[in-house]
Amino acid sequence: MDNRWMLNAMLWVARSGAPWRDLPDPFPHWKSVYTRFRRWQKAGIWDKVLEHVSLDLDEESIRIDATIVPVHQHGSGAKGGKTSNRTILRRTKHENSCRG
Repeated sequence: MDNRWMLNAMLWVARSGAPWRDLPDPFPHWKSVYTRFRRWQKAGIWDKVLEHVSLDLDEESIRIDATIVPVHQHGSGAKGGKTSNRTILRRTKHENSCRG
């Protein structure tokens, strides 16, 4: 099987987070893709790929800004999904300190 098809299938699994068995039909059988993935891993091919890709480092792509990271509705810390004045004040104070 062509290495490009295998690589696309491996990237699909990595990008989607799906189990190997959920690989869609256009790709080769999941077991053959997984076997090739493990072979490449044991041969150190992934280390070489990562090393080559990291040579052209774009530092803007590694920044994480809290304003663009979505938070689930239950991640706010407030009871019952409601925000209190204290939570809002804390966020405002934090946002102001980051801007200056």
